[in-house]
Amino acid sequence: MQKINYQKELNSAQLKAVESVKGPHLVIAGAGSGKTRVLVHRVAYLVEQGVKPEQILLLTFTRRAAEEMLRRASLLLDERCKNVSGGTFHSFANMVLRKYAKFLEISNNFTILDQADAEDAVNLVRTQLGFHKTDKRFPRKHALLEAISKSVNKSEEIRDVLYDEYPQFMEFTKEVEKIRDEYNKYKRQKSLLDYDDLLVFLKNLLSKNEDIRLNISSKYKYIMVDEYQDTNKLQAHIACLLAADHANIMVVGDDAQSIYSFRGANFKNIIDFPKIFKGTKIITLEENYRSTQPILNLTNAVIARAKEKFEKNLYTKKKDGNTPIFIDCPDENSQSVFVAEKILELREEGVALSDIAVLFRSGWHSNDLEIELASRNIPFAKYGGNKFVEAAHIKDVVSYLRIAYNRADQVSWLRALLLIPRIGPRTASRIIEAIVDNSKLQELLAKSQEVKEMFELLKDVDCQKHAPAKIIEKFLKFYQPLLKIKYDDFNKRLADLDSLLRIAERYKSVEQFLVDIALEPPERMIVEPGRKDRFDTPLTLSTIHSAKGLEWHTVFLIYVAEGHLPSYLSLETEDEVEEERRLFYVASTRAKVNLFLLKPHVDRSARSFMDGGGSVFTQVSRFLEDGGLLKKFVDVQSAGVDEFADAELEDIIGEKRTRNKAFFETMEEYFRDE
Repeated sequence: MQKINYQKELNSAQLKAVESVKGPHLVIAGAGSGKTRVLVHRVAYLVEQGVKPEQILLLTFTRRAAEEMLRRASLLLDERCKNVSGGTFHSFANMVLRKYAKFLEISNNFTILDQADAEDAVNLVRTQLGFHKTDKRFPRKHALLEAISKSVNKSEEIRDVLYDEYPQFMEFTKEVEKIRDEYNKYKRQKSLLDYDDLLVFLKNLLSKNEDIRLNISSKYKYIMVDEYQDTNKLQAHIACLLAADHANIMVVGDDAQSIYSFRGANFKNIIDFPKIFKGTKIITLEENYRSTQPILNLTNAVIARAKEKFEKNLYTKKKDGNTPIFIDCPDENSQSVFVAEKILELREEGVALSDIAVLFRSGWHSNDLEIELASRNIPFAKYGGNKFVEAAHIKDVVSYLRIAYNRADQVSWLRALLLIPRIGPRTASRIIEAIVDNSKLQELLAKSQEVKEMFELLKDVDCQKHAPAKIIEKFLKFYQPLLKIKYDDFNKRLADLDSLLRIAERYKSVEQFLVDIALEPPERMIVEPGRKDRFDTPLTLSTIHSAKGLEWHTVFLIYVAEGHLPSYLSLETEDEVEEERRLFYVASTRAKVNLFLLKPHVDRSARSFMDGGGSVFTQVSRFLEDGGLLKKFVDVQSAGVDEFADAELEDIIGEKRTRNKAFFETMEEYFRDE
């Protein structure tokens, strides 16, 4: 007798997926459509149909996800479900490789390197090869390991990875390839495997040893893979090899939520699954249990314009609801003020801070907002990207301002001096002593052009007369070459420096700026576990990538503008633009009741530090402009754009024309091509 009434607990599409047992199946699970519910019930259904739990393999992307699904299946049916083999690709690979290590000529007591260990091993090889002594700037261990790892996970050449991620190191392609080869030799000699090796070795084991593959395949007769759109080529290949002989495989995911190509995830894996397994049955879950219909109307329309997709149209029984609202703000700070005030208003209406999220494409997009929230004592927790004031490069620049304000600040002197090439702790200490004693300073300055230049800048700075932004601007010109030397990912940090400059523009007093940075930095408003606040729970700030799989009553999506979403870094190929579309879709489908889309009318942040300053009139994101979606599905409002004085507008236009000419020429050429 069947214990669970599946017909009662599942909708028709979910039931079809659960009861589909034999053969290959692709479940396209739209946002909020109950994907986990399907996997949990299918585990229980298979066990209830007499399948031995040990014959079921559930592959997920986190151990916690697998454990939670099996726990829920056990509560649904009985304890047998806990005997299902569940885990990540990496944990499964570890288990199999321990058993069959000799077939790969490795020891079965191999040690697994974590990220830090792997970086240290790469650095050891780099040093042994003598590449740390090159005259030119050579990539550090983190960048080296990242390039090697992405080459493996994306099945790309080192040269292509460097071109995309670290173009400044293209000239070292052969050296990086040499480090990769020697790193692999080192690991094999020492019986070490890193995370990528687990997948590579398992794929090789299954593809080159038919008897072993048949043996493993006969043990796991029913395979399920969660979040299949997030698999890389290696993982997809492993899943297909495991099911090659019986084809009893169900992969579950949503092509519209494939947003992790930067980690190696391959959108084509889910799109091409039916091409690999002929006769694949495709089941689409379209009933949404999260959002209201007005929100789904917009998200359906946005994703419908995707170039390559599985057709689906999300619907819900929640027919009533608020239309998504688009807010055109005068500038970035007005955007921050609107969000902060609306959050306080929602809280007064009974919406908990923990049920509100502000989402953004890039971590630096929230820099101004973090300052605004801190000034209003609104606690928040940020996920994805660095917390603004904690970032090392922000601390670097603030140290210059501290020195300008207080020449006796030895801590800031030490930080600033250690940024300069060939200045170590000992030399820095001698310079600091000379500053304090006012002795032998000129002699020490003569030994370093950079130190001398820094002192010359300090002579020109008067904290009583100059505003903090003016002082920071002077030092940014001095700091930029040092930034490139110190950080391999310097290009990703430039936007933060631009944010610091814009935040400083709000202050007339250097003293007040430094006091606020010291006493009320944004990270101080982050609620720690167990801490009680007058709000009790924090607001969520999150990159879209970190928000996937989550939901909130109200979602604010900021910087819905060309160059931000989609990012200007993702405009080179159609595939990159399409992933940006999916990012917009993922962000919008996190909202249950309210969705606010915001764009600054005048953007003083769009690469302005890199392009020499200036302001840009932002255009609405193409994902809202395409097909007139903004007019059809969104309530458009203004936050005081018309309040700009004509003279101010003329000044801004002048700045834009002179300082951002190249930027606009590029944008105009791009839209002309469209």
